[in-house]
Amino acid sequence: MTEDKIKILLQQGENSKNEFKKRINKELANEICAFSNSSGGFLIIGIDDNNEVCGVENDNSIRSKLENSISAINPRPDFEIIETKFNDKDLIIIDCKEGKNKPYIISGSIFVRYGANSQKLISADEIRSFFQEGNQIHWDLTECKDFKYPNDFNETVFSNFILQANITEAISQNQIIKNLDLLSDTEKFKAGAVLFFANKPEKFYSNIGIRCVLFKGTNKRYILDDKLFTGDLLSQYENAIDYLKFKLETRYEIESQGSMPRKEILEIPEIVLKESIINAICHRDYFATGAIIHIEIFDNRIDISNPGGLVPQIKKDEFGTKSYSRNTLIFSLFQRMRLVEKVGTGIPRIKASMKSANLFDPEFKTEGFFTITLYRPISVVKWLNNLEIELSKNQKNIILAMDNNKNIIYEEISEKIGIGK
Repeated sequence: MTEDKIKILLQQGENSKNEFKKRINKELANEICAFSNSSGGFLIIGIDDNNEVCGVENDNSIRSKLENSISAINPRPDFEIIETKFNDKDLIIIDCKEGKNKPYIISGSIFVRYGANSQKLISADEIRSFFQEGNQIHWDLTECKDFKYPNDFNETVFSNFILQANITEAISQNQIIKNLDLLSDTEKFKAGAVLFFANKPEKFYSNIGIRCVLFKGTNKRYILDDKLFTGDLLSQYENAIDYLKFKLETRYEIESQGSMPRKEILEIPEIVLKESIINAICHRDYFATGAIIHIEIFDNRIDISNPGGLVPQIKKDEFGTKSYSRNTLIFSLFQRMRLVEKVGTGIPRIKASMKSANLFDPEFKTEGFFTITLYRPISVVKWLNNLEIELSKNQKNIILAMDNNKNIIYEEISEKIGIGK
């Protein structure tokens, strides 16, 4: 490594890719382990706490200590040791490569690089996120050992899926199951397949369902209706859509003269509701067993929430432009039924549909729970009925007159209401 390259590293200081050590110590292995579990980096030995080059003794005993530190990491990481000089002082530079066999473990612990620090993963959520980020574990691909085929298999649901997915019935059921990749290496049904095709998925997995709640007003003080939909994922999706269509306002348009049927138009576009619920089902964190999907209807909005925030693979500024499927099998099965389109198109389509309907932009919360808020059209009548202050009949009629005609003038209001200006 050239002196110019070392000078650049020193100018950068310690960060996600650089770590400086005055000497070899017991933390060295943790740092190498962290770089291997992350995106790699340089570990420079011979730099003091002020980022000044102090040099390091470079002899066989030092090399032996270095090798002992590295040998404690399992599996053995990929690295290159560079012995060099800078300002006539010896440096040891360890070029740690991003590992191809993650996770790298030392004394039973996993270390990763966060900014300028190496951090030990402690909680189950941290470890799970690490594996998911490394694309090494998906809940829906884990096997369900208790599921028994064909006893627990729902033939009717499977036949409906075959029909909607336009799969030929000339192929045997066993072959279709294999083609859809529903089985693990040990021939057990995968968790995602159980949620799709089991007689009672809730028998195998708790907290699997969609809860729909209708509230009075704009807060959670008064519940008017509460429904929990369980069963296979397609039934959950269809029941949730039907619930929303029943509870929301619908207007009708006559397509043309003659016998053409009238067109039903929901106050929030149906495509927006479908995309939002499909997203919640496909991208929820099924490892989080203490929560389910919630659809909450208020006078002014609908909140659709699912456990699991934005996946680690997508940065906040990339949200809406990139997509990563937390549950690849579930997503692919919905995609075969053409209920989802290309990855990454759902959020832009929701935004565009709300804009076309002259509605407020949807809002997204991505921490902990992923929540999409869809604002309903403002109903002046409901607003008036829920006002906590008392209005006279004439005052209400004046407001309604202004709502019906945004350009109305005093004389018109006076004539319409029957009172003086």
